[in-house]
Amino acid sequence: MTPTFGTRLAAARGALGPLCVGIDPHPSLLEQWGLADDVDGLRRFALTVVEAVAGVVPAIKPQSAFFERHGSRGVAVLEEVVAAGRSAGTLVVVDAKRGDIGSTMGAYADAYLRDGAPLAGDALTVSPYLGFGSLRPAVELAAATGRGLFVLALTSNPEGASVQHARAADGRSVAAQVAQEAARLNAAELAAGGGSLGSVGLVVGATIGDAAARLGLDLAAVQGPLLAPGVGAQGAGPAELAAVFGDARSAVLASSSRGVLSAGPTVDGLRGAAERARDEAAAALA
Repeated sequence: MTPTFGTRLAAARGALGPLCVGIDPHPSLLEQWGLADDVDGLRRFALTVVEAVAGVVPAIKPQSAFFERHGSRGVAVLEEVVAAGRSAGTLVVVDAKRGDIGSTMGAYADAYLRDGAPLAGDALTVSPYLGFGSLRPAVELAAATGRGLFVLALTSNPEGASVQHARAADGRSVAAQVAQEAARLNAAELAAGGGSLGSVGLVVGATIGDAAARLGLDLAAVQGPLLAPGVGAQGAGPAELAAVFGDARSAVLASSSRGVLSAGPTVDGLRGAAERARDEAAAALA
């Protein structure tokens, strides 16, 4: 039986630290690396990152949009990245933020979470803002295949507050409702013998200050991983992390993209940057 994503992530985090390296082949980074903004440049960029950070950090997070902008051949490169990461033993979080209803959500789940699907990594980012229940096809397929989800909860972009901070008639914030649904799913998984960490995580920006506390999110009670952009060199240090995550810091998977990617194009340069970012994140989360 395949171990749950939460179990695999907890083990990888314990062995390699709390850093996830984002693979965001932005045109400006391709240019910085001396690469053309085409499929060949995209492939060289992305696979070089995988080679550099495999065995250094527990997870990579390819951002689907930067591959999709190159059309079908770009998506084929994303398939290569997913395969390369998994072959190297590095957990792959596909950052696609999918969210829809009914059979369409089912199709997204099939594309990113089904065994044998070319785009299926170890976890997928999803958006709950058509209602958490709309994610059911993804929740069910992820559970069946031992994969994970990272559900958008509290993001650092200012526009997010109009939705995430809104409160229902019972006084609960939308973000708190999302966290409570994730907690419910993780509690059921862990009660069934799923290890120490659930497989339904949240995306929570590391620079949101005391928003989680103000909005009633008990992040420790989620019992799942917390994907946190903004840790370490990106701005959030120990004080900020204490304010945002409190007792849930041991569940944080810090996400760094440009802080590592700007050290390319050499494998050694990228590996050194990943090691430094990993150590900074570990110190900040201690």
